[in-house]
Amino acid sequence: MRRCLLLLLALGGTAGAELRVDGHTVRALSGEQVTWQWTFAPELGAVSRPVRLDGQNYVAVGPVVYALSDEGRFLGRADLPGRVTSLDSSGGAVRVSVGGPGGSERLTLGAPSGDTLPVEERVVFAPDPAVTGWLARFADALPEGDVARAGAQFPANPFIALREAEAATARGDDYAALSAVRRALAVTLPFPAWTQLAARLDRAGFPAAANLALDRAKRDAAARGIDPAVPVSRAALFAYGNPSGYVDTLLTQNRLPRAEIWMSFLRELYPRFEGGDALYHRYADVLEAQGRAGEAEEWRQFARSLRAGTLYNLGPNDTGVLRDVARLATFALMTALLAAVLTLSARAWPTQRQDLAALGGRWRSWRRPPERLRRTALAYASFSERLLLLTLAAGLLTALGGWQWANLTGRALRDPALGTGTYSASPLLNHPALNQSGLNSPAPGAAGGADLHPVAASYLLAGLRTQLDGDLAAARTLYGRAGTDACALNNLGAIAQSRDDLPQARSLYQRALSLQPDLSAAAYNLGRNPGTPETTFQRTYRPGQPRLCYPERRALARSVSGDLGSVLRGAVTDPLGFLAGRRAHTRLSWGLLAALPLLGALLVLLLIPRAADRRRLGRPAAFQAFATLLPGAGLLGNAWGGVLLVAWAGVVVALLARWLPFPTLPLQAAPVRSVLWLALGALYALNVLALLLIEAAHARRRRQGELEG
Repeated sequence: MRRCLLLLLALGGTAGAELRVDGHTVRALSGEQVTWQWTFAPELGAVSRPVRLDGQNYVAVGPVVYALSDEGRFLGRADLPGRVTSLDSSGGAVRVSVGGPGGSERLTLGAPSGDTLPVEERVVFAPDPAVTGWLARFADALPEGDVARAGAQFPANPFIALREAEAATARGDDYAALSAVRRALAVTLPFPAWTQLAARLDRAGFPAAANLALDRAKRDAAARGIDPAVPVSRAALFAYGNPSGYVDTLLTQNRLPRAEIWMSFLRELYPRFEGGDALYHRYADVLEAQGRAGEAEEWRQFARSLRAGTLYNLGPNDTGVLRDVARLATFALMTALLAAVLTLSARAWPTQRQDLAALGGRWRSWRRPPERLRRTALAYASFSERLLLLTLAAGLLTALGGWQWANLTGRALRDPALGTGTYSASPLLNHPALNQSGLNSPAPGAAGGADLHPVAASYLLAGLRTQLDGDLAAARTLYGRAGTDACALNNLGAIAQSRDDLPQARSLYQRALSLQPDLSAAAYNLGRNPGTPETTFQRTYRPGQPRLCYPERRALARSVSGDLGSVLRGAVTDPLGFLAGRRAHTRLSWGLLAALPLLGALLVLLLIPRAADRRRLGRPAAFQAFATLLPGAGLLGNAWGGVLLVAWAGVVVALLARWLPFPTLPLQAAPVRSVLWLALGALYALNVLALLLIEAAHARRRRQGELEG
């Protein structure tokens, strides 16, 4: 009671005051007398016009709404997912409009409770540091002389209390420092602010308090629908307090005991964060250097376990690996195709010159197109050689399509809506795969194997969104449209369990488990206690609640961009639409479309009779030079010659990786480069051996012909 009286005296409060806003300054007025005022830093955002409801005043600054009494006393704070654009209390409740890069939404505030203003809707934080780091920026912007006054006027901002604790520590007052830390921990915060506070407490020398803040971050995140099964992008993790960056700092400073705490935090809450694989292996290397080889191997095994469910089990950077493999294949096939065309042209050049002389020469002969086309350089190739060229061109088209698909899929999977740790709804986090309206035109593609059909995956994502936001009826409808899918059946069981229909819930869980025996969510819900990161998190932070099933990354990839066949079909059937729909990769799209006429020309070339036989063509010196320098190029009449040529082209492109973009492939590693050089030498040796055998056979036939003559 005494503390409240002192606070009122400090604020100079007088009953009957009203709030006014002038620029960035909020004033409490009693008549014309200013009884209290506070000026917010301009970088914190605009201050809204106050509204009043039930004797309380509401004012918004940036992404935060404060409830204040008539005396200017703090009553509660709401942390919102975007900048507040308007406040309205005309309908008997305080309605808030918040905006962001993805749109806007309307939220409803309840009456102040403790130090918070409860929000009736689920709040999903966009990966925007300006929003999630607002409280810390508020405290950091305070001049040293205003910290104590700000702590009294804004007691629910723990970063101000931490500044007071640091000042008390500097002057040797440990009791005041611990008191300020206790005040910092006695507030209600969203999980990004708890994570930021934990890092600052750690740096300030309060590790026990930091551990408590991390635990509260996990509990608040769990309550908001954040789940370890959902990937977290680098941008989102940075906005959520940047725990991975702080771990990097701790490892650099060799503070291994604290790094263990933060690594455990990441492993529990964000195991699938972008860049996690590299950090897990770095941490394992540090442990191994400390003589803790067993723990190091356990972390490496944990990193390997996270590869399950990704594309071809390549890990979280699967689309990057597939993109670089497709790039390597594209450049290799282009090199092989160019080498084959050069070699065949060199062999045909002398004979072609003789044939075109009767038509007016190499260039004037184009005045007679039919005869000239029948005597193009590739028309002198045999049917098997032309077929090999066609095969190389088809492979090039497929590689370009794979490159495009990997780009599109990787870009779609990096969308903020799929990398915020939850699929809960918010207009600030729109994505066609999470938006019911986007289901009218889902990604094309056919289902294959055990992968989820792209249409079903879209319905599953939309069902998860509505279920997390509490609309169970809409979720049931969407799951029903997903068909007989194990994940959807498990989530239908969770809905039945929430309605206390346990027999139906168990039946649905058992059906899901029979369709997918390794489905950990259904096994958890049946009480079998699988030891995955997701079920451990569920058991600890959401006890008693059924475990939802989230789609694997393979299903997400098919949902957001279809399969490789859809990319190739789009390029063939609707070239203009293909270009218009993929403007982020226009150059690659043009390359893909340019490969189509090349493939058509080679297909037509198969129907043209051969212009000259092998004996008339002979083996000119230029041809022999190309055949020697380009392994396999002189053996194109044989299938093994094509294999040798493609292998040589692949090795050469891999050796040129220093100047070509293959960041995810370990082509610069010394052991890999040694193997590549050995492979290149072996390919040249095989090529020379094959050419010597061919020359020997040719010489034998020539001698035999001379003897017969």
